[in-house]
Amino acid sequence: MINTLLLAAMLGGLGGATRGLVGLLKALSLRRRILWFYWTVTVAIAIIIGIFTGIIFNFDPRLSLLAGYAGTDILEGIYKSFKAQKVFIATARAK
Repeated sequence: MINTLLLAAMLGGLGGATRGLVGLLKALSLRRRILWFYWTVTVAIAIIIGIFTGIIFNFDPRLSLLAGYAGTDILEGIYKSFKAQKVFIATARAK
């Protein structure tokens, strides 16, 4: 059981690290500052997602890897959707 969870964690982490590497390459190409703490947290969350995916879906290695990659992307999208953003409200002109 421990070996299965450890493998799920490693595969989830590998998926998250792969996604993080793509993000790092994108940041380098756009000459943006790299936030190493953010990258580390993202990979740690991918490990947790991989473990839970392994537990819930009776451990399919491909699913843990995919969940690590896509799961952090989904969480990041949710986080960004709740951030305060400026909203432009158009007013109707009187004729």
